[in-house]
Amino acid sequence: MSDVRRLPVGEDNQESEITLDDLAREGARRMIAAALETEVDEYVASFADELDVDERRLVVRNGRGKQRRVTVGSGTLPIRAPRVNDKRIDEETGERRRFSSKILPAYARRSPKVTDVLPILYLHGLSTGDFGPALRGLLGEDASGLSASSIQRLTEQWQAEHATFCERSLRFHRYCYLFVDGVHMSVRLGEDDRLCLLVVIGVREDGCKELLAVEDGYRESTDSWAAVFRGLRDRGLTTPKLVTGDGALGAWAALRDVFPEAREQRCWVHKTANVLDALPKRLQPRAKTLLHEMAEAPARADARAALERFREEFDAKYPKAVSKLDKDWTELTAFYDFPAERWRHLRSTNPIESSFATVKLRTRVTKGAGSKKAALAMAYKLLDAAQERWRRFNGHELVTDVLDGVKFKDGVKLTNDETTTTDEEVAA
Repeated sequence: MSDVRRLPVGEDNQESEITLDDLAREGARRMIAAALETEVDEYVASFADELDVDERRLVVRNGRGKQRRVTVGSGTLPIRAPRVNDKRIDEETGERRRFSSKILPAYARRSPKVTDVLPILYLHGLSTGDFGPALRGLLGEDASGLSASSIQRLTEQWQAEHATFCERSLRFHRYCYLFVDGVHMSVRLGEDDRLCLLVVIGVREDGCKELLAVEDGYRESTDSWAAVFRGLRDRGLTTPKLVTGDGALGAWAALRDVFPEAREQRCWVHKTANVLDALPKRLQPRAKTLLHEMAEAPARADARAALERFREEFDAKYPKAVSKLDKDWTELTAFYDFPAERWRHLRSTNPIESSFATVKLRTRVTKGAGSKKAALAMAYKLLDAAQERWRRFNGHELVTDVLDGVKFKDGVKLTNDETTTTDEEVAA
């Protein structure tokens, strides 16, 4: 079914104008490519002991075929399948034997087997135990193209890639901004153990977003986040200038311990939802309008004025809604000390929210206990595919300015003799 659904969008509308189908197609292409590689490797290895008179192997890899477009369940994909040079002779026909892929036949333009198998691989790719029954049900017991051993190898390959990702050096770039979030998956890894993914995205000096961490944590605890931040620091990450995240995270105490000089920005999308939850539905449209006026105000003083209007309307009967804003107001307005061109990016964790929407859709269908390492590897693979579509920050020279210590007031670069205005001074 080709039901096209838009990713959830926050303020960064341009960031999220991709569909789940787009990500599914990229994931399907990668999965097909990996499966084809595994199939060919196993075929070649199975005849490794068959040699010619010069003791050269009769069955070897032979590059790749021409690119062709193959229609599968998630759309039309460009595929370059690996080729095999098989010099063995069929004794019955006298002709050379030919390798034929069980996954993608030589001249196929539409493969019903791949159409059926790839959604299962994509959705149930968290453990080899999920693969086996699905493949037997779809391809039959003779589905030799994707054997249990090849499935195991694919899973191990993803885990190895995630392990390498978790150990790579971060010393080659400066990272100005971080976006952090914790997402609870409904994948069950034990009796009561649900996977909680901790993710960190960084913005480099060239304006490009980069996935920095995808790790598991215990209910977004401070200890779990501290381990993530320490790992990033030990791999070369220097103190970021601003970190954006949800106010409910255990990340903030950990951040203050590991990167005490980093500024904090609370996510306005999360905060808006939390404030509206404290109000009756009939008042939520008006409250949402005022909240947007705060978040999108052109200056810190204007945001404070919008807060006071909100207080006048709701504090008497709904003080809890107002207190949710008061307690985080300094952190909600930190973005005013950074370039105005970046405000809509910095106000929310939308890069993470939109990317994790695909992970949720694909992992929540998994039944039974799975491997935490395999679950993390699958989440990493999906986010890695999404990473290629993340938009670069326009005007990256502004990122360099921030990294070099240039000050901004209400989004405008200050001269040497100007000073910033804190929210406490505005309130006074």
